[in-house]
Amino acid sequence: MTGTGDRLFTSAFIALAGSDLVYFTASGLLIGVTPFFVTGPLGSDKAGLGLALGAFSATSLVVRPIVGRLVDRFGRRRLMLLGVALFAVMIAAHLIVTDLWMLVVVRLVLGLAESLYFVAGFAALADLAPPGRTGEALSFASVALYLGIALGPGLGQLLLNWRGFAAAWIGGTLLALLALALIMTIPETGEPAPEDAEPARLIHRAAVLPGLALFTGVAGTAGFLALVGLHATEIGFPAWSVVPLVYGGIVVICRIVFARVPDRLPPLRLSAGSLALCTVGLVILGVVPNAAGMLCGAAVLALGVAFLTPAIFAAVFGSVPAHERGSAAGTTTIFIDLGFGGGPLLLGLIAARGGISLAFVVAAAITATGGALLIPAINRQRHADPSAGTPASA
Repeated sequence: MTGTGDRLFTSAFIALAGSDLVYFTASGLLIGVTPFFVTGPLGSDKAGLGLALGAFSATSLVVRPIVGRLVDRFGRRRLMLLGVALFAVMIAAHLIVTDLWMLVVVRLVLGLAESLYFVAGFAALADLAPPGRTGEALSFASVALYLGIALGPGLGQLLLNWRGFAAAWIGGTLLALLALALIMTIPETGEPAPEDAEPARLIHRAAVLPGLALFTGVAGTAGFLALVGLHATEIGFPAWSVVPLVYGGIVVICRIVFARVPDRLPPLRLSAGSLALCTVGLVILGVVPNAAGMLCGAAVLALGVAFLTPAIFAAVFGSVPAHERGSAAGTTTIFIDLGFGGGPLLLGLIAARGGISLAFVVAAAITATGGALLIPAINRQRHADPSAGTPASA
C-alpha cells in the first residue's frame, strides 16, 4: 500500500503520526527524567549520565542495517509492532533498576526497540507519501516527534513531582502501549521488490554522506537535550522544562508552516543551511550562560533542526527505488542513533571535565563540520545540473 493518489492525510498516515506522537512523548519523558534518575537514586555523575544515555548506540550499530533489510523483506507493520512492544517493556523495566549497570542494560535493549520502530516507521512514511511530497510528509509526521520532545519532559517533571520516579516510568509505559494500539490499525505499506532485484545492501551508499551530516546535527541536539536541565539548574533557572518546550514548539511551528520547503529547495543545500543555524544556536548556548542565552540559543537551534531531518531524508529517498527504502532508512537512521547515543556520551564527558558551556561549544564545532561535509556534494550537483533547483521526487 503506497501513497493513495495525491492525498497525504489518509487514515493510515494520521494513525502513524499519532503513534509517533505518543511514542516520542514517552521518549521525551525519558530524556527529561533520566538525568535526575542517574544523578539521584543511582548516585552517579555527568559521565555516568552520558554512558547511560548513549548505551543504545552500541546495539544500533549492529542491528540497524539488518533491520533495514528485514523491513524491505518482511514489511513495515510487523517490525513497528515489535519495536514499540519492546519499548513498552523496557520503560517498565526502569521500575526495577537500582544500579547504573542495570540502566545501561535497559538502554541497550531500548536501542534495539528504537531501531525496529524508527527504520520501519520512516520507510512507512515514505510509502504513504504521494510522489514528490516525501519531505512534506516527513515534516508533518515529525511534528509528532518534536511535540513529544516538547511535552515529554514537562510531563515527566509533573509525574516526578507528583509520585516520584515510579509514576514517571508507569506513565511512559502507558504511552508506549497507546502507540502500540495505534500501530495495530495501520495496514502494511511496503511493496514487494521486483523478482530480478538484487538484495538490498546492508549499508546503502546513497545514505552515507547525508547520514554523516545528519549525525552531526543530531549529536549536538541530543547533547543539548541531555544537559539542558542540569545547565538550567546550575545557572539558576529552575523551570528547566521550559527550554525543551520552547525548542520543540519552534520546530513544530516551522514544520507545519514550511512543510513543503524540503520538496521545493535542493535538499543538500537546505541541509547545509540548517546545520549552520544549529552551529549558531549551540554557540549562543555555550557563551551566554543565563536564561536569556538559553532561550535564544534553543530557539536558533530549533530553526536549524526544523528543516534538517526532512531535507536529509528527502535527499536519501529521492535517490533510491521504493523497494530499497527500508535499507536506505536503516542506514540513515544508524546515524540518528549514533548521534543520540554518541552526542550525550561525548558531551557528558566534556561537561564532567570542563563544564556544560564548553560542551555546547564543542557541539557547535561538530555541527559546523557536518555542514562542511556536504559542500563537495552540493558543488558536484551544481556542476552536473546548473539549473537543479528541485530535488528528485521520491
